[in-house]
Amino acid sequence: MPVLKRSVLFALALTLPLGLAACAPAAQPVTVIGPSQSVTLNNAVTVPAVGERKATLIVYSGGKVKSGAYRWLGEALAPSGVQTVILGFPMDLAFFAPNRADEVLAALPAGEQVYLAGHSLGGVAAAQYLETHKGRVSGLILLGSYPADNVNLRGQDLRVLDLEAENDGLSTPAKVEDGLKRLPESTQLVKLPGAVHAYFGRYGDQAGDGTPTATREDTEARIVDAVRGFVLGQ
Repeated sequence: MPVLKRSVLFALALTLPLGLAACAPAAQPVTVIGPSQSVTLNNAVTVPAVGERKATLIVYSGGKVKSGAYRWLGEALAPSGVQTVILGFPMDLAFFAPNRADEVLAALPAGEQVYLAGHSLGGVAAAQYLETHKGRVSGLILLGSYPADNVNLRGQDLRVLDLEAENDGLSTPAKVEDGLKRLPESTQLVKLPGAVHAYFGRYGDQAGDGTPTATREDTEARIVDAVRGFVLGQ
């Protein structure tokens, strides 16, 4: 999945089935943030926090996956006071606009707790962003993903949550665990038993993925529990 050159990554993204999202709803332009500022982002999905906002989660979608495929996660986190902003990208490929998180960060109030998450190729782009934008967010969440071979976050004072799907046929457990050596030593690895790559987003089955032995419902509950606890420090 991760490679050294953007051109090679682009070719790989077009040939590997990294989530074709035929079942995901089309994303619409939305207005995000506040309280005193807002910014409109095309092809983004925002799920506002319910009640007092405690944190913002910025999500980089997987390769060729529409941002709406991750709305379920935002809706599950909202009652706990987490705002979720799921970014859209040119051609649905995050590495065409890896710095897009800047648009959201610029509009957020000073001192807000902000976390950056990424699924699959979105996680690769998110890790790449944080290598050159140290201190911009409170933590990183990798959803079936790992840093590219030429990206090293090892020495950063950065909280990281790394979610590994046991039966992932794309970001395999071996690849995810190899990526730990390029992440801070304090990285929290959470294994999702019986889960597959496509369970992180609601975009249907995915060619090349493994065979699930757990239900999507059970896996999504585990993902929400892990992400919520990490973001809110529980």
